[in-house]
Amino acid sequence: MIDSYKRYTHKAQYYETDQMGIIHHSNYIRWFEESRIDLLEQIGFGYKKMEEVGISSPVLEVKCEFKSMVRFWDTVYIIPRIELFTGVKLTISYKVMDAVSGELRAVGETRHCFLDTRGVPVSLKKKNEEIYSIIQACIGVDL
Repeated sequence: MIDSYKRYTHKAQYYETDQMGIIHHSNYIRWFEESRIDLLEQIGFGYKKMEEVGISSPVLEVKCEFKSMVRFWDTVYIIPRIELFTGVKLTISYKVMDAVSGELRAVGETRHCFLDTRGVPVSLKKKNEEIYSIIQACIGVDL
């Protein structure tokens, strides 16, 4: 499943732009989420499955550093990478790359934890060893 990962592509929309005609900074956080959901779905532990087994994964922290502008109708790849996974916490980095030129547009990171239905931190290693192993196998893999 890791070998067949399809990178996440996004075409910048007009409503995402600001008064200067560039993508508003808040949209990068949405793009990170879109690519994270896509990545987790592709490795077999999407948000729907997470919820079915009684797990949620709130965002603890978000970072984004802008390198160059994305404008309306540009197509970008958002490339997520699992950097750290303890079973309870997860860190994912992101690269936003222009699909035509390959130019780096932004880099970022999100940190998450896993909670049960009561909002108590949960270890995936104890709760679901299969999913733990899948995520563990993806740490540091360039997809």
